[in-house]
Amino acid sequence: MELSWSMKLRIGAAAAVGILIIGVLAWPIAAPADPLGTVSLIGNSLTFGNAVILVGLAVLTGFIAYFLSWPYGRQIGVIAVPFGLAVWALRSGGMTNLIRAHQGAAQRLGLFESLKWEPLFWLVIVIAGFLGVLAGSAVHRKTRQIQVRPTMTKKSSKYVNWAIAIIVTVLVAQFCIVALGKDISIYDARLGSVVSEPANSQIAFATAVSFLIAAFLVKILLGVGYIWPTISSALLTAFVTRTYLNQDLMEHLSANWPVVFLPNSAGFVLPIQMVCFGTLGSIAGYWLAVQYKAWRQECKK
Repeated sequence: MELSWSMKLRIGAAAAVGILIIGVLAWPIAAPADPLGTVSLIGNSLTFGNAVILVGLAVLTGFIAYFLSWPYGRQIGVIAVPFGLAVWALRSGGMTNLIRAHQGAAQRLGLFESLKWEPLFWLVIVIAGFLGVLAGSAVHRKTRQIQVRPTMTKKSSKYVNWAIAIIVTVLVAQFCIVALGKDISIYDARLGSVVSEPANSQIAFATAVSFLIAAFLVKILLGVGYIWPTISSALLTAFVTRTYLNQDLMEHLSANWPVVFLPNSAGFVLPIQMVCFGTLGSIAGYWLAVQYKAWRQECKK
């Protein structure tokens, strides 16, 4: 099913308002002191007050995006804030910048441990945008909405499906990011191989497509929405840190390889990149699955 021009314009308008408000106007909130620095809570000047301002701007962005994409605001407006954060993610320096400032195995391990839960902050910003969309819907309750009939499940199995969706998304997305985000790969006798840091554009592609695949699968198999793959994007960094980046591995890497090498490319994805591109991929994968199921039903007629 091809999107109509009116639908493309609504999507473009929602993305544009996110890029303008979050990506451009709010950039000074997150901009590193070094023009080539990395957008991260570590070593950044993002204060509590700035964080509150960012949450407020995210709510405002979602609210405006709802009306710009009317009458499909609840379906389209949610992409606004992730698109805005994507501008920051693409402008940011890479993970290597942070690793260079943390020499030695213990310092590098401490860095990744510090980054492990940072995605939760960026998830809060994305959720604030979702809440802005809901606020717009509440103000304009009589707006005609597209009703997507959910898959009917028993109440007890619903929670199981949510848990399974998160686990499946984390595993599938991690596997696909490793496969799609590869840059230079060099043989290592202990690890099999190490890879260098991909470009931001490669990370964006690999992360978005990986979550698209995962969200498509959990929608088709479990009937769940894009919320659960989106939540999974905030958990994947912790999974990668726990699974791959331990003390022994950090000692091996610091003794044998430059800072631009890690055991796989998932370790190079910044928290902001994981969440914003993961969210966009999750939303796209969900709606692709909805269209696929509608096409299958049409074919059966």
